[in-house]
Amino acid sequence: MAAALAESLKALPACHPNPPVGCIIVAGDRILSRGFTGIPGAPHAEASALASLSYTESAAGLSVFVTLEPCAFEGRTPSCASALIARRIGSVFVGVVDPDPRNNGSGLQLLMHAGIHVELGILESEVNAFLAPHLTGNRSD
Repeated sequence: MAAALAESLKALPACHPNPPVGCIIVAGDRILSRGFTGIPGAPHAEASALASLSYTESAAGLSVFVTLEPCAFEGRTPSCASALIARRIGSVFVGVVDPDPRNNGSGLQLLMHAGIHVELGILESEVNAFLAPHLTGNRSD
């Protein structure tokens, strides 16, 4: 999660008004790809990390570490939870729940319903300390 948190720093300030989210995809202890939230309307961290996987690497069974709960809704970008499900990710480790009323646990429920192992609260204090100031106000997802 520390590597995902480091990725989230790269999102600032361009991601505003959306939160600066970071994501890594791993196989065992090897980081295969990284992503962070782009400018409004650009891919979110999870979609960016998925797009960065090598064409020879199957996402099936890999683990994702993401600082904020993957979005369950479609706005200007597709649902990140749905993208993770479609790529058959094995496990998703999340720092904090997204308090946005369009999400607020819905992304986690989608993942679990699809049979993906989900763990919440990974480095929660550190992630929350960084993200909390960015989780209020208008978002343009």
